[in-house]
Amino acid sequence: MLIILAFILLFHLAAAILLFVATINNAWWVVSPAGREVIYADLWYSCNSTCFPVENSHTADAAYLQTVQATMILATIFCCVSFFVFILQLFRLQQGERFVFTAVIELLACLCVLIAASVYTAQNKSFHVASLQQGSFGSSYILAWITFPMTLISGLMYLVLRKRK
Repeated sequence: MLIILAFILLFHLAAAILLFVATINNAWWVVSPAGREVIYADLWYSCNSTCFPVENSHTADAAYLQTVQATMILATIFCCVSFFVFILQLFRLQQGERFVFTAVIELLACLCVLIAASVYTAQNKSFHVASLQQGSFGSSYILAWITFPMTLISGLMYLVLRKRK
C-alpha cells in the first residue's frame, strides 16, 4: 500500500510540475522565420532576444487568449489544491472511505486543461499578430496536452482509491 501511495503522490506532483511549466514557459507557439531569430510566444509574451506583451491581450478581441490564460491558471491552482486536500484526507478519512473530494478537484483541473488546450488549438491564429501566424505549436502546448491525461488518470485514481490502514 505504501508503494501505491508513493506512486500516486509522485504522479500527482509530476502533473502539477508539468502544469506549472506549461503555464509559465514561453513556448506555446514557435515561429522561426528564415534568416532571423526564433520567436517564442506564450500566453502573455512573445520573446526572441527581448520580450514584448501579446498585442491587445487586455481587450475583448483577445477573449480566447484570456480564456486560455484563466483556465491554465485555474488548472494549476486546482491541481495544487487537490494535492493538499489529498494529504489532509489521508489523515482525516475513516478507513474504507474514498477520496472523492480530491478526485473532484483533480478532475476539475483536468477539465480546465482540456478547455485551455482545445481553445488554444482552435483559436491560436486569432490572437497572434500577422507576423507570428506562420509558426508551429511549441513545447508548452505539448506539455499542456500531456497534463490532460495525467490529471484525468490522477483524478480517476483518487476516485477509485480507498483509505486503508
